[in-house]
Amino acid sequence: MEKIKMPTPLVEMDGDEMTRVLWKMIKDELLTPFIELNTEYYDLGLEHRNETDDQVTIDSAEATKKYKVAVKCATITPNAARVEEYNLKKMYKSPNGTIRAALDGTVFRAPIVVKGIEPCVRNWKKPITIARHAYGDVYKSVEMKIPGAGKAELVYTDENGNETRETIHNFTSAGVIQGQHNVTPSIESFARSCFEYALSINQDLWFATKDTISKKYDHTFKDVFAEIFEAEYKEKFEKAGIEYFYTLIDDAVARVMKAEGGFIWACKNYDGDVMSDMISSAFGSLAMMTSVLVSPHGYYEYEAAHGTVQRHYYKYLNGERTSTNPVATIFAWTGALRKRGELDGSKELMEFADKLEKASIKTIEDGKMTGDLARITSLKKPVVLESEEFIKAIRTTLEKML
Repeated sequence: MEKIKMPTPLVEMDGDEMTRVLWKMIKDELLTPFIELNTEYYDLGLEHRNETDDQVTIDSAEATKKYKVAVKCATITPNAARVEEYNLKKMYKSPNGTIRAALDGTVFRAPIVVKGIEPCVRNWKKPITIARHAYGDVYKSVEMKIPGAGKAELVYTDENGNETRETIHNFTSAGVIQGQHNVTPSIESFARSCFEYALSINQDLWFATKDTISKKYDHTFKDVFAEIFEAEYKEKFEKAGIEYFYTLIDDAVARVMKAEGGFIWACKNYDGDVMSDMISSAFGSLAMMTSVLVSPHGYYEYEAAHGTVQRHYYKYLNGERTSTNPVATIFAWTGALRKRGELDGSKELMEFADKLEKASIKTIEDGKMTGDLARITSLKKPVVLESEEFIKAIRTTLEKML
């Protein structure tokens, strides 16, 4: 068949370790044989980020603003051990955090559901989508170790030099403090992105914080959502027959466990990070979840929601067999290709993305899968495949569909 053309490029952000290996396999087996792949490439591997003092991450975000659509491989956020391992100039911040702050978006994550992989929570019948705020809080925090007795304060100085002070704690011993922030425009973007997404997929929207304890920080989130909903979205939700409601985060957790699913759960940044991992794991695997950053400015960045699979990478380097699940990375590519096709009016590209997703799911449902899924499937006698074998099996299924 003639390859599908892509007149407009999408931004390609390569990554680290085992997911970088899978990235190349996916392109070689599932994309370039069928598409004249047109990307603007950025190497976000840790070595190249170090060489460019992380400028490459900023450049990739700016390119996303230009082309509107990006696809990102999983990347390392270095800790002290990684700094030593890679001989880094410094402990760089999360590239995801940098990109999310630049694009001002909300991350929507939903499990990829396949027959034979039943949720751990038996009453979950439909996918639960996590809407994760993608700016600030602990990811932009400033920390300080307190060496001994003394007073720690929050100090705000306005443009005229006037100070407002709040005592954090009067220390009588050593300790630690952390300062977090957020900004109202980002919270407003978060709220609007959630309301728009709920309308686009016609699902109820939940939002939860801990405003009873955090009476200014979390309460601001609650108030912004309520004000925007009442002013801009209440009538639209009523017309669509869907609901928005707010509750405390602990109440939301209890409700979610007894719900059937089929709704969007909006969370602050760290809550969303944790809960999306819980949802994906409970539905089957961390590698079975879609993730897209949606910006109110019209930017879309698709990624795998999991890490770089370090343990498998070291085995791979030693020549050992690995059975790493590439499905989330495949779905990152299909999401980006579908959106590129949607924006460019390319029906062929959109249909290819749909078929590649269906081929991935069908391959699993036919009993061919990676080890993480084989351990939990209810299918009888599943065939466990190495990463490359599994990707080639998907290609075989895809070719039959095409």
